[in-house]
Amino acid sequence: MNQVKIYDRSGSLKKIISAKELKKRADMLITNPMQYRKTNRKPSSPKPA
Repeated sequence: MNQVKIYDRSGSLKKIISAKELKKRADMLITNPMQYRKTNRKPSSPKPA
């Protein structure tokens, strides 16, 4: 994995995520997938039959 550069809307660099940190996040995601789930999503409504 390569490092990732995060930019804001104006195009200035906010932060750089290192390859080591990305690997650590990937390992955490494998062990606990619910950790990175978005919680602000609306619950899906049941579809009519």
